[in-house]
Amino acid sequence: MARIEVVNEADLRASDSTAGIARKKAFDSNGFTMAQTVVPRGVASGWHHHGGRHLYGFLVAGELRLEYGPDGTVVAQISRGDFFHIPPRLVHRDVNPSHKEASIVVNITAGEGPALVNVKGPDHPS
Repeated sequence: MARIEVVNEADLRASDSTAGIARKKAFDSNGFTMAQTVVPRGVASGWHHHGGRHLYGFLVAGELRLEYGPDGTVVAQISRGDFFHIPPRLVHRDVNPSHKEASIVVNITAGEGPALVNVKGPDHPS
């Protein structure tokens, strides 16, 4: 008989890392990874992309600014309760503009290849 899997917060496993972001994954199977991302108060992450994977996210707590595009000048402002999608190979960084609380995202990456590629900057996809 099939069963429901439950992963408690204490059982989340460390995942690929980008400077400024704490990632922990719950599930990783067949090209899908479900994880929790935490960006501490007032922190901007390193520049990165998610290879050939799509990233779908839901902001659980805090606020989040995603910077991308030429020189990182394009901004997507994410508020608590918002869903968002980052397409494959889009170089970006996660910025928590709040000095009061961490940004917490639940996300799913879907696709093939590495779930994370750290890069030098917004105009350097590899």
